[in-house]
Amino acid sequence: MKFICLGYADMSQFSKKTEVEMKQWMDECFDYDDVLRSGGHFIGGEALQDPSEAITLRYVDGKVQATDGPFAETKEQLGGILLLEADNMEHAVALMTKHPGVRVGPFEIRPADEWINSLIQARQNRNQSK
Repeated sequence: MKFICLGYADMSQFSKKTEVEMKQWMDECFDYDDVLRSGGHFIGGEALQDPSEAITLRYVDGKVQATDGPFAETKEQLGGILLLEADNMEHAVALMTKHPGVRVGPFEIRPADEWINSLIQARQNRNQSK
């Protein structure tokens, strides 16, 4: 099964770390990603820039509105996404509890929607064959 792991963090914590501390922590994260990769569990991932760089789109009164930044009312903001292959939710949780990123903020783990993803793949295949 495929799982999407959303890593959240209080971004102000990063500004308190020295460059050396930040590099050491990132190396720990990358080392664990390598463990996941060697076990066939790491599908991919993306780190995100600071939330202040975001644009949020909302559909309001029949129009799309764009506003600067995220508007979650929390200190913790989405910092990255990790795509994980695991046997089931319990396995995904067991794998992610060992990730160093969990020390700076929560990870939300969600199963991928295989049905919708199969529809997307079928559409891509149709479009490629045209």
